[in-house]
Amino acid sequence: MKKFKFTIRGNDYDVEIKDFEDGIAKLEVNGTLYKVEVEKESIVQKTPVLRRPAMVKSKDAHKIKKTEGNIFKVKAPLPGNILQIFVKPGDVVKKEDPLMLYEAMKMENKLLSEKEGIVKSINVSVGDSVLQEDVMIELELS
Repeated sequence: MKKFKFTIRGNDYDVEIKDFEDGIAKLEVNGTLYKVEVEKESIVQKTPVLRRPAMVKSKDAHKIKKTEGNIFKVKAPLPGNILQIFVKPGDVVKKEDPLMLYEAMKMENKLLSEKEGIVKSINVSVGDSVLQEDVMIELELS
């Protein structure tokens, strides 16, 4: 499996891990075979296990949610990086106006405004990495 070279108190050791199963490692040290029991706490799992809390569905999850008051939030459709921002706070935007250039999955995407309004705030800057559903821009609807 894997070979290692150790020097302990001036003595050289060639160690080869032959097999590792159920907490027992079979090692060959300078040509001599050994079985070594490994404690459970020191076993490192190669593949991380994803643990998420159970998803809780609210009773009105099927209903369309209205935006908060007069504010429309432009959210990241996918995880990615901000390459360029075309607007600044206070700018008036119309539907289909470009807001920013955004890279996701090695593709550049131009995010266009879905609504007409005034740019209230920009929560990202050029070079930022965003996750899916991160709020990037807030528009005050007109």
